[in-house]
Amino acid sequence: MPLYLTRFGYTPQTWARLIENPEDRREAARTYIESVGGTLHGFWYAFGPHDGFTLWEAPDNVSMAAVALALGAGGALDPVETTVLLTVDETIEAMRRAGQVRYRPPGT
Repeated sequence: MPLYLTRFGYTPQTWARLIENPEDRREAARTYIESVGGTLHGFWYAFGPHDGFTLWEAPDNVSMAAVALALGAGGALDPVETTVLLTVDETIEAMRRAGQVRYRPPGT
């Protein structure tokens, strides 16, 4: 199954609620991805432009998009950015296939 990295930020209102009532959000994240047949592999908080990161495995892009859309629509996170991760083998195969693409730069 494909892997996905999500970077997210909490809104100030979400931080205020979590400060008032601290909770471990890993179980909530696990529930979301399991609802589409996936797995949560990790959940981390961070300093910097994003408040946290999750590593998920989902059956396909549509399943992961459903989770990402639900998270974004919930209003507690801003931003929510999800990236499809490729394995090294998938990337090498993409490089091999790229050699077969007849790209022509604009204006040439």
